[in-house]
Amino acid sequence: MLVPCLLFILGLALLIKGGDWFVDAATEIAHHYHVSELIIGATVVSIGTTLPEVMVSATSAVTGHGEIAYGNAIGSIICNTALISAITIAVRPPKVDVKAFQSSVFFFFAAAIIYAAIAICFRAFNRLSGIFLLLFFVVYIVVTAVQAKKSSKQPQPEETPSEETGKPLWKQYVLLIIGAALIAWGADLLVDNATIIAKAIGIPEAVIGLTLVALGTSLPELVTAITSLIKGHGSLSLGNIIGANLFNIVLVSGMATTIRPFSIPQEKTFGSIPTSLVVDIPVMLFVMVLMTIPPFFSGKMSRLQGILLLAIYAAFCVFQFAY
Repeated sequence: MLVPCLLFILGLALLIKGGDWFVDAATEIAHHYHVSELIIGATVVSIGTTLPEVMVSATSAVTGHGEIAYGNAIGSIICNTALISAITIAVRPPKVDVKAFQSSVFFFFAAAIIYAAIAICFRAFNRLSGIFLLLFFVVYIVVTAVQAKKSSKQPQPEETPSEETGKPLWKQYVLLIIGAALIAWGADLLVDNATIIAKAIGIPEAVIGLTLVALGTSLPELVTAITSLIKGHGSLSLGNIIGANLFNIVLVSGMATTIRPFSIPQEKTFGSIPTSLVVDIPVMLFVMVLMTIPPFFSGKMSRLQGILLLAIYAAFCVFQFAY
């Protein structure tokens, strides 16, 4: 067990460092072309921080471990919202530009409702549903790109972070590629050894995906959130969380099920109903409602929201391991 544990830790380290380099480089490149901070958070940074989930779920699907792919996507959304976002909200509640976030929030709930409906009605995701989710991702990117083009026509101060960091643009592209490679390698180590550990200690793969793997692959979001909090870029952090959660549904799940269709986990049930349908998906939707809906009325986050989200995440983790 020692070797799998060490390789699991190595995989996490590679994911963290690869995600860190990828996000930094992607952000510098985006700033170089004068893309707004909001769009960076909801698209470029979100794609970068979601790459670990994409690689883990894709690798899980290829190797026939659909439970980890399924659990990782839902678990990452819950972790992003009820742990990572909750920490930033509890420490320093950010003001919210409601108009700017309307599109991302709408797309998330539209995708989440479709995802939940497929899971409840069919209790499985086939290749057609995966392709549909990927098309949904394309539509979101197109709509966001159009919004970015409109906003770029407005006068904005010149920003050249690439020059401020002392690294020429070509080096940012190199870091982008290296970061992606480290993410791919780390994801492979993470999935293989998480599976070995799960089988050795008797924990269902779905639980490992919902908790340990989900937390590990969400660490880039945590790093981004903390960095944004320190630098006072609350919009970047919040946009990253919402965008990453959307990508977990349409890109992560869509990619995994397109590669190899899988059924939802059946190991844990309430009566004859899989636990994922009565606990995991409802919790995923509830924490996102708790995070995103109140600001539409108040225009800001509250510290109470963060505390409630953290309590929900703690209860969710206890349930996963105790039930």
